[in-house]
Amino acid sequence: MSATDSTLPRPRLLGRTTVNAVVALSVLYTLLPVLWLVLAASKGRDALFGSDLLSLGDFSFAQNLRDLFAMDGGLYGRWYANSLLYAVLGAGIGALVSVACGYAFDKYRFRHKEKLFGLVLAAVMVPQTVLALPLYLMASEAGLVNTFWAVFIPVLFNPFGVYLGRIFSQGYVPDEVLEAARMDGAGELTAYARVALRMLGPGLVTVFLFQLTAIWNNFFLPMVMLSDQDLYPVSLGLYQWNSSASVSPEYYPVVIMGSLLAVLPLILAFVLLQRFWRGGLTAGAVK
Repeated sequence: MSATDSTLPRPRLLGRTTVNAVVALSVLYTLLPVLWLVLAASKGRDALFGSDLLSLGDFSFAQNLRDLFAMDGGLYGRWYANSLLYAVLGAGIGALVSVACGYAFDKYRFRHKEKLFGLVLAAVMVPQTVLALPLYLMASEAGLVNTFWAVFIPVLFNPFGVYLGRIFSQGYVPDEVLEAARMDGAGELTAYARVALRMLGPGLVTVFLFQLTAIWNNFFLPMVMLSDQDLYPVSLGLYQWNSSASVSPEYYPVVIMGSLLAVLPLILAFVLLQRFWRGGLTAGAVK
C-alpha cells in the first residue's frame, strides 16, 4: 500500500466530523431557546430580570401556571381552545381537501390540467401576508369579519398541500389498483374513499402535520380579521399580553408560561404521528 492510499480515509473521516459538528450546532441552536423557555417558565418575575435564571431557587412553575389561567378572567384557556379548534379541525379538513385535489390532478385527465396545476404551484410562492388584505375585503363583503369563519375558512385551502397530494398519489396509488376496483363495479368516489384514501394515509398525515403547524402559528390573518378577544388564537393573545407587559410587568411570567404550553400540541402531534410522517416523506422514493 502506498503512502497516498493510506491517506484516503482521512478526508472521509474529516467530512464525517464536520457533518456531526454542524448537526450538533444546529441541534444546540434549536434546543437552547426551548431550554430557556422551560427555565424561565419556572421562575418568578424578579428572577426573570435577575442573573439567577439557572439557579434552583425561586421555583414558581405551579404559581405561574395558576396565574396564567387566572389572568384576565381565564382568557388564556379560551384562546387555547380556539387555537385547537382552528388548527385541528382546519388541518383535518384542509388535508382531506388538499389530498383529494392532488389525487384528481394525478389520476384524471381534463382540459388545461397542467396549466391549472401551474397556477397551484405559483400560488405556493405567494406570501400569506400578501393575501391578508384581499381576504379581509372579501370577508367584509360577506359580513364575516370578526367571526370564527373569517379565520377558519381561508386556512382550509393550501396550494402546497395540493402539490404534496399529487406527489403522494403518484407514489402510493398504482393505476392498476384503481382499474381493478373499477372492474369490480366500484364508482369513482367509492374507489377513492375505500381504496385510494387508505393508501394515501401516510401522505394525508404528512399534509395534516404541515397544515397543523401553519395554522397553529398563524398570526397575521387573525390580527387582521379579529377584534374580539374571545376569538383570538394563542399566538395573537400572547402578542397582546406581551405588548401590555411593558406597562404591566405581571404579564411577563404568564406570557412565558403561555408560550411554553403553546409548543406542547405541536410536539405531541409530531411524536404521535411521526411513524406516518416519516413514511409520507419517502413517498415515491422506491417506486
